[in-house]
This record gives sequence, structure tokens and C-alpha cells, in this order.
Amino acid sequence: MRKILVALLTTIALHSYAQSPVASRLRGGFDVGLAIKNDYYNPSITYYQLINLGDQRLFSLGWTGRLGAFYGDNLNYYTAPARLTRGQAGLGSLGKSLLVQNIDTVRFDYVTMTSFNLGLRAQFNFGPVEVGASADLLGITLLRRYRTGRYRSSTGAFTAVDSLNREVQKPFQGPDAFQRARAQRWNLRLLGDNDYGMLATEVYARVRINQRFAVKAGYQWLTTEMVVDNRDVVADNNRFRNRTGFPYIALTLPIFY
Repeated sequence: MRKILVALLTTIALHSYAQSPVASRLRGGFDVGLAIKNDYYNPSITYYQLINLGDQRLFSLGWTGRLGAFYGDNLNYYTAPARLTRGQAGLGSLGKSLLVQNIDTVRFDYVTMTSFNLGLRAQFNFGPVEVGASADLLGITLLRRYRTGRYRSSTGAFTAVDSLNREVQKPFQGPDAFQRARAQRWNLRLLGDNDYGMLATEVYARVRINQRFAVKAGYQWLTTEMVVDNRDVVADNNRFRNRTGFPYIALTLPIFY
């Protein structure tokens, strides 16, 4: 009897919430999608919740929680910090020219990583058609597996211990060009080359098929980052970044609409 009463009260509460003014202004659901190009794959599941603004509900703004994985073959990762790539860090680096002479490369045969990020989404609503954009803001990267990459640098060196237990600097050349690295743990959007970690940005259009399903298509830009174990003591850097853009398609399962 107690279980029946609890179930009944829960049903009444959910029904009351669904009929409330707040719930009637919400849009929410899950996007189950895949971005793909050549040997790069980015499957993801995103929960979104938006609030409709204005009496016409033409514009919605809200947040996202995105669980995404990245799989890529034959990838080049390039020097990441803005102080090296643009000559300065912070907002002052935006719009600055790339300093090619400061760019080193680490090439990986295969890279995998999984992240969970919170982000923002804005959307315009035109009946059954919705057009919008999303951006990850912050999160964490999980399953940070080590990979070996080939380090390419004309000036870089790292600190090692020789047979006499002395610290020496060794260039990233010969056998020492092969270095262990894994994904950056923390993800944070600070704009441009100031960003950290694995972050996705997308633009999209969605068409509602019915109240249960919608189809979404768009384009996604994905940034991923690897951290090398042995820091370059000349440039004071061990962070390397890859940027990839690819088409994206998803099935949307609405909860609020």
C-alpha cells in the first residue's frame, strides 16, 4: 500500500510540474549523436535544458551537459599555450599572428579520450525547425590513456638523469623523440589559444518529427589536448593541441518541448 501511495504522489507531482508555468517555458531532452570525418570520430550524448524567452518563444537559452569521446588516427598535436603561439597570454593574444617559429609538433598514431563538460546553448525556434549553437565551457577528461608520440622540435630539450645520477638536458631527437603523453585532465574555455583540454563547439539545425523524436544535423569544432610527461625546459611547455572540424548528426529525444 505504501509503494502504491508513493507512486501515486510522485505521478501527481510530476504532472503538476509539467503543467506549471515554469515547465511550460522549458525545452529539454537528449541529443545522441556522432561527428565523423576520415579517421576521426566523436560520439556524444548531450542533455540540454533551455528556457523559452518572450511571449512568442522564438528564442531559448540554457545549459548543456555533454559526455563525449574522441577517437583519431594519425594526428598532429601542436604547441598549445598562447604565450608561445601568439607571444602573450590572455585576451591580448586574440587576433595576434601565429608565431610559427615557436611551434613544435607531437604526432600520434592513435588517440582516445572521453570527457564530460558543462556548456551553454542558444536556440531560435521556428515551429518544427530549431536552429542554434552550443559551446562547452568547463569539465573533466576521463579515461586518460597513455600514448607514445613522435616529438618534433629543433630546439627543445628535457631533463634526464645519466648513469652517474646527474641531471642532464637531452634533445628530443633519435630514440628520445618518442615521448609518452596523455590527455589534459581539466577542460576550460578561455578563448583562442588560452583554452585547456577537450572542448566542443557546434552549430546545428533540428527538425521535430513528432513529440518523441527529432533529427539534428550540424557542424562541430573539437579541440583536444595532450600533455607530454617530459617537459621542454627550453620553451617551458608540455601541452599540445589538435583542432578538428567535422559534420555532426544526432537523434534528439525531447523531454520538454
